[in-house]
Order: sequence, then structure tokens, then C-alpha cells
Amino acid sequence: MSYRPNITNVTKASSNDKEGLYEFIIKLADGTECRAFYNRYPEWKMTNISRLLKTPCPVCRKDFICKCMDAFTPELEEQMSNTWIEKSIAE
Repeated sequence: MSYRPNITNVTKASSNDKEGLYEFIIKLADGTECRAFYNRYPEWKMTNISRLLKTPCPVCRKDFICKCMDAFTPELEEQMSNTWIEKSIAE
């Protein structure tokens, strides 16, 4: 069975509205939390994602820094662009 990340909640951690830079904390259905960095200009684009070290990685099961979430950037970016970005900025 392959891993499929599913976003359950997103909160805006910080932003620089003038430059169009945003940082979001993404909570996934399996309890994993990630930090995602976005650039708004010319359009919303995820520039980096990293897993917060609160739970082991759901892919490789390591409890230290890994780059597994980079492989799921397209899936996470699609979910973020559909609904989560606008909800997070409005808060």
C-alpha cells in the first residue's frame, strides 16, 4: 500500500505580505505535521516542505530528519491550492 497524504488542517505560521512569502503548518490525517513554504508571486507555488519532528515519518518510519515529504509535494500542493490556502489566509 502506498502512502497518500491527506490534509486535515492548515494554519498560517508567518507571512511577509510585501514579498509574497508564506509559511504554513500542515496537519495530515495520520497525525504527521509539516511546515510548508510558499511564494505567492507570480502564482502560488510551494518552495519547500519539511516534516516537523513530532512523530516518526509515515513513509520511512525514521524519527529524525528525512526528505520523504518532498516526494509528495505535487499531491500536497494540489490539496493546498484547491481550498486550504484561501482558508488559512482569511484567518
